[in-house]
Amino acid sequence: MALLTVDQEKCKRDGICIAECPAAIIEFKEKGAFPTLIDGGEEFCISCGHCVAVCPHGAMSHAIMKPENCPPVQHEWFLKPEQMEHLMRSRRSIRTYKKERVDRQVLVQLIDVAHYAPSGANLQPVEWRVIHDSGEVRQLAGFVIDWMRSLIKAESPLASSMHLDRIVAAWEAGKDRVCRSAPHVIVAHAQKKNRAAPAACTIALTYLELAAFSFGLGACWGGYFNAAATNWPPMQEALRLPEDHTSFGAMMVGYPKFEYQRLPLRNEAKITWQ
Repeated sequence: MALLTVDQEKCKRDGICIAECPAAIIEFKEKGAFPTLIDGGEEFCISCGHCVAVCPHGAMSHAIMKPENCPPVQHEWFLKPEQMEHLMRSRRSIRTYKKERVDRQVLVQLIDVAHYAPSGANLQPVEWRVIHDSGEVRQLAGFVIDWMRSLIKAESPLASSMHLDRIVAAWEAGKDRVCRSAPHVIVAHAQKKNRAAPAACTIALTYLELAAFSFGLGACWGGYFNAAATNWPPMQEALRLPEDHTSFGAMMVGYPKFEYQRLPLRNEAKITWQ
């Protein structure tokens, strides 16, 4: 089967697919011809689907996706700048959660949205580990505390700079400042040697955090959790990621206990022009 197929009855030969192909592997071989792959183009295709998605006539098909299988863009659903600004400013990092668990299918839907985040060369390296059981979330938080205790005992500069003694003291007093008693934690992980993985996981988790808001969920980056997941062998063993994988970020997720009423202020953006 050909990598690209052009419906010649629909194609207007406007060159949009050629202009938008990120790998620059589509061309007009001669004037008046239909768009086609350059010689050897199969080797460089990243299967992003841009050519299928951008064609206004539905004329381009890719071996792994046809235009009829790609839902149309609903332009009327797009947010206006002021609506987007409000969404971004009203998003809060949630650190107080209801005890109510989130249904697994809701989390599947949330991750399904987040996994459309862009990745370098469309490698899509991100995989997801969902700690759904709240008891296991607390158990993993305990491993994070053990890691903190080890840093304090070793008089690590990190322990003093991050005031880890306060986190440990809170834990010993019955307060979880590691996972904030969130019912669930979602970990984005990938192969350690994949150079696209750190950025891809960070972007995907950002998508997840923003999308959570639309599901009525709250989310917060689990910085302590991820630090232990990348540095503390007992934590790594408990997390049970594939041997060649590592965590590139963790997100606490649950139903927020409280609802925010105002948009807090931030410092002015520092912009330089060149």
